[in-house]
Amino acid sequence: MAPRPIFAATHPRACSTAFERVFMARRDILECAHEPFGDAFYFGPEFMSDRFRHDAATRQSSEYRDTTYKSVLERLEDAEKEGKRLFIKDMAYYLMQPDDKPSQIAPSLGGGEEAGNPTVLPVSILKRFHFTFLIRHPKRSIPSYYRCTIPPLSEITGFDYLMPNEAGYVELVRLLDFLIERGIVDKDHITAIDADDLLDKPEQVIREYCARIGVDYKPQMLNWTEEDKEHAADMFAKWNGFHDDVLKTNCFQARSHAQKTSTVESEDKEWLDKYGPEAQKLIRQTVDENIPHYEYLKQFCISV
Repeated sequence: MAPRPIFAATHPRACSTAFERVFMARRDILECAHEPFGDAFYFGPEFMSDRFRHDAATRQSSEYRDTTYKSVLERLEDAEKEGKRLFIKDMAYYLMQPDDKPSQIAPSLGGGEEAGNPTVLPVSILKRFHFTFLIRHPKRSIPSYYRCTIPPLSEITGFDYLMPNEAGYVELVRLLDFLIERGIVDKDHITAIDADDLLDKPEQVIREYCARIGVDYKPQMLNWTEEDKEHAADMFAKWNGFHDDVLKTNCFQARSHAQKTSTVESEDKEWLDKYGPEAQKLIRQTVDENIPHYEYLKQFCISV
């Protein structure tokens, strides 16, 4: 049997695009799919997000307006037929109804309910993937996401306000717990990465991750050519503005400075100074709501 497609499930602003670029550099053996399920989640006829719910013009003008969950899976299957192993990076929340609404299988995949399944994909499909996880502390991811939803970046991203239900941690927990419960993921051998470990020790973390997914590590994965850069720019164009920082880089180096320690007070002051009082309250509330979910996921992270 061919190795299962790797599914790196994550949440926004978890350094997942830099992580994905590592595997885009292995086009000799891997075919990367960049956030494929977001097309159906935001824009297609089965869309579940509230972000463009009352903005039919944006949905209709999107090239993904006809994309269903079934057509996403068909696209992935077509990519697999090319003979390379698939590497999918996507948000767990793209597979679920927001705000813990009752879940059912996507209509294009037959509809109906599967007991306990929080996603729109049947268990028979979930079993096809080798699931791995990437997380980052919400005190870093949420302010970063907020910055993408205000000018000047919002004029490029098209996201012009922060939706706390896009934080993505709750859905990662629900997905992981369900995969464990159904035996799709072995609780004693979960492959999860904390973005701060990745930023501090990229080579060690990527080596360990590769060992767990059955990909041979090569140094070229952390040093990107001009061709790699052009390929990444093409792949990331669908979410314009969110990936600008990582597209400017040509390698994945360990950060040279230690992560500064912060307190609740220093964080609140930083967010207040940057974004104003209303935004500071929203960021703080969203961060605090997600810290328990982050800490739950953190226990499964690789240590190197």
